[in-house]
Amino acid sequence: MKIRTSVFASFIMAAQVLGIALFLRGFFPVPVKSSLSSRSKLSDLPAEPLTGGPHNASRLPEPLFKRVVIMLVDALREDFVFGPDGRANMPYTRHLVERGSAHSFVAKARPPTVTMPRIKALTTGSIPGFIDVVMNLNSPVMLEDNLLWQAKTAGKRIIFYGDDTWVRLFPKLFMEHDGTTSFFVSDYTEVDNNVTRHLDSTLKRDDWDLLILHYLGLDHIGHVSGPHSPLVRPKLLEMDDVLKKIHGSLVSKESEGSLPYLLVLCGDHGMSETGSHGGSSDPEVNTPLVLISPAFRRKVGMEKPGTVEQVDLPPTLALGLGLPISQNSVGRLIPAVVEETPLRNRLRFLHLNGHQLSCLLRDSVAEHHKEVGVEQFRVAEKSHGGWMKLYLEGNTSEVLGNVGKKVLRQYLEALASMSSALGKQLGKYDMYSMVAGMVIVFQLLLVLLLAMPEALSGAALVDIPVLSALLSLPFYLLCLLLASVHVLVCTSAGSSCYLCSLSWGLVFAAVAFSSATLCVLVSMATRRILSGPNVSTKSGSSSSGWSLSELDVLLLAGTVGHTLSLAASSFVEEEHQTWYFLLNTLCLAVFQDVCRKYFREQRRPGGIGEDVDDEVDNEEEEEERAAARQSSHSRGGHPRSRERWLALATPPLTLACCRLMRTLNQTGVQWAHLPDMGHWLNSSEHKAVLSLLAALCLVLIYFLIQRRCSLVSKIALALGLLGVYSYRAAVGNVVFPWQHSGQNVSKGTVEARFVYIFVLGILFSGTKDLLRSQIAATAASRLKSRGLWEIYSGLVLLVALLFRAHNLPVLCCCLLIQTLMARFIWKKLHYDAAQTTIMHYWFGQAFFYFQGNSNNIGTVDISVGFVGLESYVEAPAIFLTALSTYAGPLLWAFHLVCYLNSESNRTPVALGHGCYCLALLRSVPMAAYVVLVTALRYHLFIWSVFSPKLLYEAAHTLLCTTLCLFLSAMEQAQADAGKP
Repeated sequence: MKIRTSVFASFIMAAQVLGIALFLRGFFPVPVKSSLSSRSKLSDLPAEPLTGGPHNASRLPEPLFKRVVIMLVDALREDFVFGPDGRANMPYTRHLVERGSAHSFVAKARPPTVTMPRIKALTTGSIPGFIDVVMNLNSPVMLEDNLLWQAKTAGKRIIFYGDDTWVRLFPKLFMEHDGTTSFFVSDYTEVDNNVTRHLDSTLKRDDWDLLILHYLGLDHIGHVSGPHSPLVRPKLLEMDDVLKKIHGSLVSKESEGSLPYLLVLCGDHGMSETGSHGGSSDPEVNTPLVLISPAFRRKVGMEKPGTVEQVDLPPTLALGLGLPISQNSVGRLIPAVVEETPLRNRLRFLHLNGHQLSCLLRDSVAEHHKEVGVEQFRVAEKSHGGWMKLYLEGNTSEVLGNVGKKVLRQYLEALASMSSALGKQLGKYDMYSMVAGMVIVFQLLLVLLLAMPEALSGAALVDIPVLSALLSLPFYLLCLLLASVHVLVCTSAGSSCYLCSLSWGLVFAAVAFSSATLCVLVSMATRRILSGPNVSTKSGSSSSGWSLSELDVLLLAGTVGHTLSLAASSFVEEEHQTWYFLLNTLCLAVFQDVCRKYFREQRRPGGIGEDVDDEVDNEEEEEERAAARQSSHSRGGHPRSRERWLALATPPLTLACCRLMRTLNQTGVQWAHLPDMGHWLNSSEHKAVLSLLAALCLVLIYFLIQRRCSLVSKIALALGLLGVYSYRAAVGNVVFPWQHSGQNVSKGTVEARFVYIFVLGILFSGTKDLLRSQIAATAASRLKSRGLWEIYSGLVLLVALLFRAHNLPVLCCCLLIQTLMARFIWKKLHYDAAQTTIMHYWFGQAFFYFQGNSNNIGTVDISVGFVGLESYVEAPAIFLTALSTYAGPLLWAFHLVCYLNSESNRTPVALGHGCYCLALLRSVPMAAYVVLVTALRYHLFIWSVFSPKLLYEAAHTLLCTTLCLFLSAMEQAQADAGKP
């Protein structure tokens, strides 16, 4: 069965995405949860242990606090409060920490450091996974046992103001609430004023028990301007005033004989040096936790804050309010909170916490009885029973106190061990789904590799023995074998498997597909072995071997080397270094090729100098060439000589551009904190330099992409780029010559929408030309080419709007390199579609890191999702954020489409070659990666580095799948129209 290369590659890529999706479904684990279907109840609590007598009744000690106020400041870093500038940032808070009745801690948040997973951790005490990053965009209702549900069940009255994520998670638990969207990051004033305006009236009332305030302004400032922005200190002073107001009100209403209050100041996560969050760097995971209450001893001086886990707060608040601990909590009681209570109550608190952790450990670990913490808890519980016997007998000797302190230490050690064991567990992997997805990915990869010689031949057709495989006996035997394995796994698996929950129809389809792929794979391998060494070359002829040039060897070795580098975490963390090295090596190899072909082969008959005039055969390029000849002759020069020297200068100029872009943004993990040119340009004293640079880049962008557009699109492009500069001036990034710095700073909504209008106009013009090319009898090729380039120019204009001002040189260099390589390297040196595709892939990967991105999810800039928006709208926000993040690979991929389309007029198989190579390029690293994360699934560091990298690989593979389908559709339409 012979099929076109592009169709074959598109099908393989689509199937690869399904295999990756199945692997991801197993890789992102089911969170650690108790096997009990109901939530914790007071009646389920264990009795106090007692040796040699009847058990006491199951009861909780009296609550420690009457009222609790939780003031959560989004993205509050630990150094904002406890650092050297803490007294200047939050003077009243720092005074309470140093001299007041307060306990201060550094609370460590687990990655992903994103708001919704952190709220889940602060209310349930559980550890969310990276899949919650996706759920953060549209938070579902929280059904898991949590602190707020326990408080509501116990009759506590809860009031909430702030981030509406809480309202979506807990829709029926608040007596009163007022939510504000957390995603519109351009707003850092009204979003906090909406919370503070309720304070005066709420603090005067006595009809509430739990008040939660979630302030968002600091997080928004970080996303827009970074942690060192001049806006940060005024915002922290504002938060300090709010805390002072709350504390003063609580103190004034405190009455003698009643239970004390508790005021909690905390952050859900911190922020990186770029102002983002989501990863595992210290500034992102270290947050302050300040507990203020008259129940605590007054400090006499600044003490170094202790370190706790963020998940330790929920069980502490639950026991302090007289509530059961949530079933799925992995946190442990903060001992300092209960140090002023009687010893019996302290032991009871620790016993309840230990019992809850031991039950959760029993449900999460198969051999839980072998855990050190479980045994330590049993010993502590037994010792506790002995202490209780002495206590109830009225023993008041020193022995009672010594035994009690010993039991206290045993409980604390047991809690630490069990909490650590649960933290390492993180979740239960669905290994069956992971293995099934990995098998599918590797089967398809091997099929691609075996079909490579045919796919890159002149015919661009692949012979796939589908019918013979489906009618063979091994196919049916494999179906029976895999079905038996499926039944065996589903009946014997101790944990739930995703595949086991599917219907038998879907399972049989997956089994049949895998069996058929394996039979096709064996058949192709057998045919390849029996056919001997003769393979079809790129020119369509048969030869005794597949000839590879030096450039082919470099491209192959570089791609394979990058794939092998994924086996080391350091190479994943600093992957940009790999791509920078490969790109520099590629430029040197191209430079050698230029020297060889232009200076050594030009004297040979049939060299480049004789056939250069035959390379371009479409009308537009012929006109350009005639104009170039006329201009060159008028200056007394020769066009071939000028082209030769321009081709010779292209690789060094590309190297210079790459070196410039490397200085703009420090990325990776180890050196991301170092200053770079972007920080220098964004400083207030260098705004004039940034303004001039941005203006020059926008002008150069216009001249680089307007050449192939229609007159209307050229005008729209010029006005759109002017709108881009106006938008950056409106938000205060750059200034006009007549504008004073710092004046007229706004959200730039009107200016951004002005640009959007021209983007849509250019895209409409390009789409119209593409549709006309399908029905036009004449000039169809020219219309099609112009339509693609206009769509590309509209995409460039949109990216220019979304990029930060200091990143405009990255976009400018991208377009410059594309123009030079297309005009003087790929065409002039006769690079085929496979070589050109791999080069585009390398450049796209490198430009992903030139933008300042990394494999840490914290480098994703979500502020671009709200350019031109006055409120949070989910669909455009997600689209704009994804477009800005993947702008580098996307621009190079679309440029590949435009370039291969122009090449397909002379080489009908160029589109198929490019589609096939792109599919192969994305399959190889993805296949290696699924094996890597399977082998390293028990290591904690994969959650901080490898999970974001896996998300990037999956998203990029999906992008390439879409491109392949687009290429296939274009090629099919061309064939149906009867074009060559």
